[in-house]
Amino acid sequence: MGSTYMTDPIIFLIDTLFSLYILAVLLRFLLQWCGADFYNPISQFLVKVTHPPLKILRRFVPSIGKIDTSSLVLVLTLQMLSDFSILLLKGVTINIGALTILSITQLISLLINVLVFAVFARALLSWVNPGTFNAAASILETLTEPLLDIIRKFIPSLGGIDLSPLAALLLLQLAKMVILPPLHELAGLIG
Repeated sequence: MGSTYMTDPIIFLIDTLFSLYILAVLLRFLLQWCGADFYNPISQFLVKVTHPPLKILRRFVPSIGKIDTSSLVLVLTLQMLSDFSILLLKGVTINIGALTILSITQLISLLINVLVFAVFARALLSWVNPGTFNAAASILETLTEPLLDIIRKFIPSLGGIDLSPLAALLLLQLAKMVILPPLHELAGLIG
């Protein structure tokens, strides 16, 4: 079928709307997992936006410890639906195994990108406006602190300069380069 005059705008809309909602659900999952302050306005927004489908899913998909499995099921289902719709509009057929791996690969990429952005934004805020409290800074600290704490065990502060954000950015980029290509190749082999 290929690309036609109307398929590109439709693909753009599907991709944008699904991506924004997937990001909201993923952020809610991460903030819940990290123990974020749910009275934070950003957290409250994410809870309100994602609550309706999660309320239904939680009846069937119980949490496992700290892991909100219903959020993971929702985010994977949405990503698969988005990928399937876009591939269908492009005239590409794909089996369920390849679609699942493709969707998981995209979610891992999104997770890494969220962490890269959060680490970078937190480091930038610490230079521009150190010591002040705002909702975004609190969320960024909650998202990045578990990763930065692990890195600080190996790279201590040098003369008052914290190199853990730089190390985190390098490790996240390396993870993207090591994890994603084999998954893309696997999706291609199954498809």
